[in-house]
Parts: sequence; structure tokens; C-alpha cells
Amino acid sequence: MQSSSQKPLSLAQQEFLDRALRVNQAGELAAVLIYDAQTPPIVRQNPQLKDLMKHMYDQEANHFQTFNELVAKHRIRPTLMYPVWRVAATALGWSTAVMGREAAMACTEAVETEIGEHYNRQVQTLFKWAQDVEAKGGQVSGEMKELLGTLRRIRDEELEHLDHAVENDAKEARPYEALTGVIRTGCRAAIWISERV
Repeated sequence: MQSSSQKPLSLAQQEFLDRALRVNQAGELAAVLIYDAQTPPIVRQNPQLKDLMKHMYDQEANHFQTFNELVAKHRIRPTLMYPVWRVAATALGWSTAVMGREAAMACTEAVETEIGEHYNRQVQTLFKWAQDVEAKGGQVSGEMKELLGTLRRIRDEELEHLDHAVENDAKEARPYEALTGVIRTGCRAAIWISERV
């Protein structure tokens, strides 16, 4: 991802990118499956949410496609946890949906809080790399600039989903603290595991 006027990525930087893209692909798969499982029960009880659920699903599907392409392009091994994450994400989406609109939105709020922070850390790391290259008189490659732009866009769309969830009474879920706490802990664990397995 570097131009000829700069040094190639260090081993640590390449490992960071491999882990980041692997986790991002797995996380976006989970998001697609959560929304896919949530949408039928939520829309059946709350038809006014049909367009919002479709909008969020479509954005997640686009994110998943983006990371599928990046993982293939850079020949990164996907996480071996795919089968587990498929079951867990579908179960999470369905179970929160049958608990009601507020619980489904609390799920979105919890997931997007963790994912927004996760993407923000990646953006900060890549931005620092770019600053270091420029401080040494080099040029940031177009590919690195594009990746940084992609991560920023996806982060912002994820945070938009968080805002939609709060606007649709996520905090009215009962038990809110317990539900969001468990989901956020699960997200952090899934990120940690997917980086390594």
C-alpha cells in the first residue's frame, strides 16, 4: 500500500492491517445477519420502521462487500470463527427482535457503539501512519488514502445507525443496562478472537 517514494509497510503494520480487515469483514457479516434476523419481526410489529431497517441493512451489506473485496485483494485469511459468528449474530438479531422494538434498537446501539470505537481506532492508526510518512518527506499512497477514506465513511455510517437506534427508543429497552452490557462485551470478545483466529 505504499508508493515508490516511501518505505513499504513494516511487518507490524502489515499484521495490523491483516487483523483489522479480517475483523472488519467478520463484523460486517454479523451486522448483515443481525439486521436480516431482526427485520421480519420488527417490521411486522412496527411497519413504520421498514424503510429504516432496509436502509441500515443495505449499508451493512455494502460494508460487507467492501471488506470481502479488500480481504480477497490483499489475500488475507478470513477468521476461522465464521460459522460461530453466523449462528451468534442470527440468534442475537432474532432474540432482540422478539423482545421488541426497543430491545432491537438497544442491540443496534450497543453493537454500533463498539464498532464505531473499533473503526475510530483504525482510522487514528492509519492517519498517524500517513502523518509519519509525510513528516519524513514521503507521499502517502493513493491506496492508503483510499483505505483511510473507506474506513472513515463506514465508521460514520455505523455511528449514523447508532443515532437511529437512540432516536427509536433504544434506551427504553428493559433491562437496558444488562442487555447493552452483555452485547458490548460480546462484541469486544468477538473482535479480540477474530483478530487472532
